[in-house]
Amino acid sequence: MRRFSSYGPVDKDLHYYAPRKKLVDFGHRQMIGEDPSRGGHYITVWGPRQTGKSWAMRDVLWRIQKDDRFDVLKINLEHLKMETDPAQVLSDLGEEILQGLGKDLIRADTGRKFQDIFAKGSLEKPLILILDEFDALAEDAISAIVGAFRNIYNVRQDQSNLPAGEKDYLLHSAALIGVRRVLGVENAKGSPFNVQRSLHIPNLTFEEVETMFRWHEKESGQRVDQEAIERLFYETNGQPGLTCWFGELLTEGWDGFELPENAPVDMALFKRAYLAAESYLPNNNILNIISKARQEPCQDVVLDLFRTDEKALFSYDDGDLNFLYLNGVIDIEKGGDGRSYAKFSCPFVQKRLFAHFARRIYKNMGGLYDPFEDLDDAINEDRLNVRNIMKRHRKYLVDNREWIFKNAPRRSDMRIYEAVFHFNLYTYLSGFIRRFGGELWPEFPTGNGKIDLVIQYAGKTYGIEVKSYTDRPGYADALKQAASYGKKLNLKEISLVFFTETISEEARKEMEADFRDPDTGVTVAPIFVGTRV
Repeated sequence: MRRFSSYGPVDKDLHYYAPRKKLVDFGHRQMIGEDPSRGGHYITVWGPRQTGKSWAMRDVLWRIQKDDRFDVLKINLEHLKMETDPAQVLSDLGEEILQGLGKDLIRADTGRKFQDIFAKGSLEKPLILILDEFDALAEDAISAIVGAFRNIYNVRQDQSNLPAGEKDYLLHSAALIGVRRVLGVENAKGSPFNVQRSLHIPNLTFEEVETMFRWHEKESGQRVDQEAIERLFYETNGQPGLTCWFGELLTEGWDGFELPENAPVDMALFKRAYLAAESYLPNNNILNIISKARQEPCQDVVLDLFRTDEKALFSYDDGDLNFLYLNGVIDIEKGGDGRSYAKFSCPFVQKRLFAHFARRIYKNMGGLYDPFEDLDDAINEDRLNVRNIMKRHRKYLVDNREWIFKNAPRRSDMRIYEAVFHFNLYTYLSGFIRRFGGELWPEFPTGNGKIDLVIQYAGKTYGIEVKSYTDRPGYADALKQAASYGKKLNLKEISLVFFTETISEEARKEMEADFRDPDTGVTVAPIFVGTRV
């Protein structure tokens, strides 16, 4: 019986997979060319980690191997990532190419000698070359290889009047697999690799994810509930590595949890697996994403993405955004205004990053309230009062402001990032609620900075929507949005926390008045938190 696999290329005989036929067909067409007699294309194959780049090109490789018109090689370059001497990289790669073709070995340690490997006379027929983990190489090595390919490409272009097999060089096509797409941007001399023809490996569609789980259901007999599939897709956005990781957890169990016999994949199992996945189960993909998000100056960009007052515009020309995009930290959202905006790649990634930074900044919160204080107006055995808990949070900020934000990350204007206040609020409320046996978790419904906090206590659900105060029109819109969210949670009342630098007592009295939305019937309780410290 097949199983889900989240690490390494998928084996079609052993693992569940999405065929991705259109993707493989496109890659094959780029390699052999629309008219093979005129040559193929030099392309890059790109996407974040664990998206199936190597798997897709392996399928292309196997298809081309059946075509007697070409020789084809696929070489993994990760073992050369520590080599800083470009001459040695050229030589080692040249040897692997010659060895793969059954040729006598030579030391191709210059661009000229490396190019000669692909010359007519050295090769009997056109060669299709696939280089995996290409961007693991040192920049100078990348430049040396791309420079050689550029010259070969230019010569072949000048000989467009000749059949592909009669040109001076027989490098029919080349594919460079990695996470960085636009090699021409990184190399000042330009690149022969056609960006428009490059092969982007996208996330799985919902239909592809559902098909894999229905395949498992049919093959194993384990029932898979539709709601669990939908929630998994929502949390992962179809990211292949994360999707299949959850597939492993839901169908095989995990360390410390043996899946009961005949246990269905339902929401109860999904929630249990999700809790383990976000708290203590290791995942290299997530660890890589966190490490990339922590790098300076990218960390500043990530913290800024947690803003709730406006979306962040995306541009390929922004090196930090591009880096985060190509490493799976963020994705691109097309706005109704035609612009492109940055958003977190999926809710699970956003939650993991939020929790990571919250723990990192607030390892120690100190005393959350006076231990001798009567808390009955805020929480008792039957219910809690969010407004009164927030009053204590405001007091906590005032009492501890000398140290609580002392080492907090700040913007270039020395103001504390809005995200820091979100982390503080989440950590404070989480600590407060859990001391009394409740649970709190964040939700990120848009992938941008919007954050909702959901509390479960004494068998009841409480919702808190978190916003930055902008102006009165924004305040009015926020009230309506919070009411809609409350209705979605089947709540009669929801709290709306506004962060603002300062607010007068007069304004607080006016704007913290409860608002009952006539359309939903939900009552919104606005609460303001001053952030000037």
